[in-house]
Amino acid sequence: MDNAMNAYTWATEFHALFGRSAVKYLSGNTEFSSWFGLDEVAFLKSFGYKPREFFDFVEDHCNEDGGEPSAASALLVAAVRRDYFLVEQKGVPSAKVVPAGTLPPKSAEMDGIPWLPRIIAKAEAKLCGEMDPNTMFGCGGDRAFLDKHRINPADFLRVVWAARGDAGKVLGFVKTGKYF
Repeated sequence: MDNAMNAYTWATEFHALFGRSAVKYLSGNTEFSSWFGLDEVAFLKSFGYKPREFFDFVEDHCNEDGGEPSAASALLVAAVRRDYFLVEQKGVPSAKVVPAGTLPPKSAEMDGIPWLPRIIAKAEAKLCGEMDPNTMFGCGGDRAFLDKHRINPADFLRVVWAARGDAGKVLGFVKTGKYF
């Protein structure tokens, strides 16, 4: 196991890093590259996370009324990414990047459900650690979609993972709330 991540305490470490980063952001330091020392970058890499995607959750948390995504939500999403990284990718990050322009448009629908094709593609990229640095799984549009359908972002990631490319299974879950 990578020395940068203690499997027993990683969630506590993630939460503490999120808190420290939020303090930096709220005090005016929005240059995320200055937030992390070598140990913190190694910690993030140990579960397949990039500093920019961590920053996106902190930034949205600090700028949103109600604090969503909360530190707890960010941790749950990171836990799914961590599991996928360790189980499916065997701890080896993907070199692929999914360009924002290749995602389905925001107006795309699946069976009359707007945004669904886009959020599925974003979830697949998030799971694999292939998000374009300027794209975020869990952005305001994603949160509005997930809130409307009463789905936790981490649960959505798990459903997309379990569906293994079968968008029909994800559609069924969104429509019924039932796992396949």
